[in-house]
Amino acid sequence: MYMDLGEFPSVENLFSLNGRVAMITGAGGGIGRVLGRGLASAGAAVALCDVDDFSLTDVQRELSSRGYRAMGLKLDLSDQTSVFESVRKVHENFGRLDILINCAAINKREPILEVTQTTFDQIVSVNLRGLFQMSQAAARLMKESGGGKIVNIGSLNSEMALKNVSVYGATKGAVKQLTMAMALEWANDDIQVNCVIPGFISTPLSRPVWEDETKSEWMRGRIAARRPGEPQELLGAVIYLCAPASSYVTGQSIIVDGGVLAGGTSW
Repeated sequence: MYMDLGEFPSVENLFSLNGRVAMITGAGGGIGRVLGRGLASAGAAVALCDVDDFSLTDVQRELSSRGYRAMGLKLDLSDQTSVFESVRKVHENFGRLDILINCAAINKREPILEVTQTTFDQIVSVNLRGLFQMSQAAARLMKESGGGKIVNIGSLNSEMALKNVSVYGATKGAVKQLTMAMALEWANDDIQVNCVIPGFISTPLSRPVWEDETKSEWMRGRIAARRPGEPQELLGAVIYLCAPASSYVTGQSIIVDGGVLAGGTSW
């Protein structure tokens, strides 16, 4: 969202989210809850959305106890009614919606020949259709209020293939393409749409993978930094894309991967 910051804007104003309202899907997860904390600390009121009641309540209480404006909403991205109702409630509670972070996603690791139609439909309904419909609903509100920011959380699977994550990878490739399409269609409404692509991040969900010696060695061997990323290391890119500093940035994907796609380390 464009703001007239004057000829010499301060760094504080460039990256401030004061007065903004942000909605975050997957807010109870390892990355989503960190993004919720980060946007709140930058000044935004946050609507935390997740299908998991327990995780949602936990993060909402944490932010409220620190004095941040936060509300929790149960959201099932596979259900169109739930999607549109959650956006309506955010608008009803805060009076506006300026920022949408599409963070929620699901996956099931299976060889292609073992993927059932049920599994295929479940992953697509959340990672692609749910994100699409959430963005539709949010963009309508943003258009009415003069603009906004949408940040999609992508995956390295849009840049490279991994075995046994074919459907997940296909949805994340589609998310990158949708980012560009939405950016084009909504540019005249002053809505910037961008994507942040995390590398191999350490979260509670990925902890078993990092604790597996063989898998951990494989990943570290492809990361120039030789270590997993932390969810906090995504915050800089996300806040930048949500703030006035990125008013002329749209349709882009920022990769935060510790150097994986730069080529990894040599043997």
